[in-house]
Amino acid sequence: MNIDGKAKKSGGIHVISAFVGESQITLGEIKSENKRTEIKEIPKLLDIIDVKGRIVTIDSIGCQHDIVEKLSSKKVGADYVIGLKGNQKNLHKAVEEYFMYNPKSADCAQKPSIDSGHGRVEIREYRLETDISWLAQKDEWAGLKSVGMAKSIVTRKVKGEDKTSFEVRYFISSLTDVDEFAHAVREHWAIENKLHWSLDVIFREDSDLAKKDNAPLNLNILDKFALYLVTQVDLGKISRKRKRYRAALNPDVLLSMILCGK
Repeated sequence: MNIDGKAKKSGGIHVISAFVGESQITLGEIKSENKRTEIKEIPKLLDIIDVKGRIVTIDSIGCQHDIVEKLSSKKVGADYVIGLKGNQKNLHKAVEEYFMYNPKSADCAQKPSIDSGHGRVEIREYRLETDISWLAQKDEWAGLKSVGMAKSIVTRKVKGEDKTSFEVRYFISSLTDVDEFAHAVREHWAIENKLHWSLDVIFREDSDLAKKDNAPLNLNILDKFALYLVTQVDLGKISRKRKRYRAALNPDVLLSMILCGK
């Protein structure tokens, strides 16, 4: 399950969503004043959804002691993979330096992968270190069992020339299996690509005119539910935008979509 926030420009609100990439459904959401207040609102979101036994991913803004403690509590009972950046400066530096300067230990599992298509080749490497005895801050983070690294090298064709970009990201986690870690890291971007991007492009959410009271939030909920229906219905190999258009023209298609029919 992926948790992330998005500003709804037209309504002037910031919404934090809990999204399941496998089924592409939003299980819950909560309004936040802005990006900075996500830290206070994420624990409230965890109180209204059931994530017990699931793996929860959050970007670096969620790298907070209170959030990690909430996820690890008996009441919530979830594993976590949380991004690590400059907001936890000392922890980020320690993890970064470990992966940069230390030899790969027997406890550091690795998983390489390669994806290609549409003129793009991405080589990824995931490393998960479960021996964190060297980490001075290890006891400060509830449920912490590992630190991870995701490295990607992407080569694209740009005007007939190969352009290569390089990125390294670091994480704290309660996981000990590198396959689960790699899958969780990849799935976190589903909330950007399959939810936020789709709401902008398919439903043109940022162009909504509703601004008064709870109207922007209510429309956001309806858009997410409609996006789920558009995604689930099988109308052949056509885009979700075209599915929506066909449903607008044909009541039978609309009914099939509402009933999630085939």
